[in-house]
Amino acid sequence: MLRFFILVLLSITSAYAAIDTYEFKDKDKELRFHELSADMRCPKCQNQNLADSNAAIATDLKQKIYLMLEADKSDTEIVDYMVARYGDFVLYEPRFNAQNAVLWLGPGALLLLGLIVVIWLTRSRNNKNAENTEQVPELDAKQEKALQQLLNKDKKS
Repeated sequence: MLRFFILVLLSITSAYAAIDTYEFKDKDKELRFHELSADMRCPKCQNQNLADSNAAIATDLKQKIYLMLEADKSDTEIVDYMVARYGDFVLYEPRFNAQNAVLWLGPGALLLLGLIVVIWLTRSRNNKNAENTEQVPELDAKQEKALQQLLNKDKKS
C-alpha cells in the first residue's frame, strides 16, 4: 500500500513539472521570445500573458513564436500574424484603429465632458448668487418711514 501511495504521489507531481524549453541560436532571439510572449495575452486565460499561461493554446502560440523567430521573422511580422489570427485581443496594448477608437478616446472625451459640466454648473451657480445679491428689495412709503424712524433713534442714542 505504501508503494502504491508513493507511486501515485510521484506521478502527480511529475505532471506539474512540465516546463517548456526552447533552444535559441543566440541571446537576441531568446530575449525577443520572452518579450513577445510577455506582451501577448493568452486567448483562453484572458488575463494572463503567454509566458505565464499553462493553457494548451498558449503552449501552441509560444511554439509558433519560437518557429517564426527561428525563421528570422521580425517582431512586427509575428505580432501581425497573431493579430490576424486572434484579433486585437491578443495584444495587451491594442493598436489604435476605427474598431477600438472608443477605447482609446472614450476616457479623454468623458473627462472633457465632465470638466465642461462642472464649469457650466459653477458659472450658473455664480450667476444666480450674483443676481440674488444685486436685488435690493424696494420699500413702500410705510416701510420707508419706519426705517427712517429707526435710524433716527440710533443717531439720537
